[in-house]
Amino acid sequence: MSLKLYNTLTRQVEPLRPMRDNQVHMYTCGPTVYSFVHIGNFRTFMFQDILRRYLIYKGYRLLHVMNITDVEDKIIEAARKEGVSIQEFTRRYEEAFLQDMKTLRIQRPEVMPRATEHIEEMVKLILRLKGKSFTYESNGSIYFRISKFNDYGKLSGLDPQDLEQEGQIDEDEYGKENPRDFVLWKARKEGEAYWDTPLGAGRPGWHIECSAMSMRYLGESFDIHCGGVDLIFPHHENEIAQSEAATGKPFVRHWVHGAHLIVEGQKMSKSLGNFYTLRDLIDRGCNPLALRYLLFSVHYRKQLNFTFEGVEQSMAAIQRVNDFLQKVLEVPDGRPDDPGLSDAVEEARREFEEAMDDDLNTSAALGAIFELVRKGNLLLEEGLVGSGNRDVILRLFRDVNQIFDVFQLERPVLEDEKIELLIKEREEARARKDFERADLIRDQLAAEGIILEDTRQGTRWKRQE
Repeated sequence: MSLKLYNTLTRQVEPLRPMRDNQVHMYTCGPTVYSFVHIGNFRTFMFQDILRRYLIYKGYRLLHVMNITDVEDKIIEAARKEGVSIQEFTRRYEEAFLQDMKTLRIQRPEVMPRATEHIEEMVKLILRLKGKSFTYESNGSIYFRISKFNDYGKLSGLDPQDLEQEGQIDEDEYGKENPRDFVLWKARKEGEAYWDTPLGAGRPGWHIECSAMSMRYLGESFDIHCGGVDLIFPHHENEIAQSEAATGKPFVRHWVHGAHLIVEGQKMSKSLGNFYTLRDLIDRGCNPLALRYLLFSVHYRKQLNFTFEGVEQSMAAIQRVNDFLQKVLEVPDGRPDDPGLSDAVEEARREFEEAMDDDLNTSAALGAIFELVRKGNLLLEEGLVGSGNRDVILRLFRDVNQIFDVFQLERPVLEDEKIELLIKEREEARARKDFERADLIRDQLAAEGIILEDTRQGTRWKRQE
């Protein structure tokens, strides 16, 4: 079954058909590095990570580009207040973003270009637009003339004639002929960073950055462009206009947008005190894997309500799977299989892939996995899981973990030799029926965060979350 994705451009779920045989070229809008990235942004980056991983799982050769916006009004103002260069200011938050990605196990794209290192490409693109009379100049700044691009509004569904309504125009602090137009190049202002170019001294507008960088690495037409729903208008609408006006070609085949995240039923905002970065949540005791699970557990086109109870439930869900997998790992070689369980594993795989092929339906995919865990636990209790069952279960979960990356498929290794000796001593105490000593050791290990579980196959342990 082929992967199908909802296309914002056509407003329907469509099969993915790459332009270049089995290679997918994908661009995802990255962070503007003027502060730590909040969890609303990470909800978007997470669905993009799941898409990336599933494309690779499906066998596509992926070229994924995510930009770093390191020049913009907020960056310039914040760097000025701190009295540091733009580069010094942005590198700090760029590095923090990369660390946060690693913490959440978000894979790094193949290319992560910085806007400030692609000014030449932006200038060339603006000059192409100028040569086709899509631009005009005002007070040293250069603007895109929307009225000349007939397809404007095709992504957002907005009528260009209605865009002057409140909240429907691209706001800039620069004069322009028509409020619907948007800036391509901003004239130099006193105290701001600037570049000397054939366009004059100044810096690029936000929209031109993504068009120039995406086409630099992916070509003038490519397969997938992702972002949050807040970027549909004006950012992505403007990307389409300037790119297609310059090249005369369709810019992107498939536009994929993720829904917003809210917190405890409310819009996230600093004034409400519910504005969280990843670091804020970790400081409050949230497990990063639970956060990862929560962020992808709801379908990317459905609004996600972040709650601390939801984080706890996510950790419990992960632990349920991990407990099952540890039991499966302990199934001895040579034990006969349960034929029905092998069939259930294949059914779970089929349902998992069908759900993911259906517009990345992660919630349904997780449902298939947990149904298998339920069935498997019943058979494990009866000692009916064989070594062949064990192997196909582990194979399935290794494949699932290529995408979700939250489950533990290895036996936990005790790092502390003292704990290993205590577990061994407890086993010896139980063998000689010294249950008082055995209980004391259990309590001591519990105090160190080690939970013991006695089974037919011996004593299992896990770290308390």
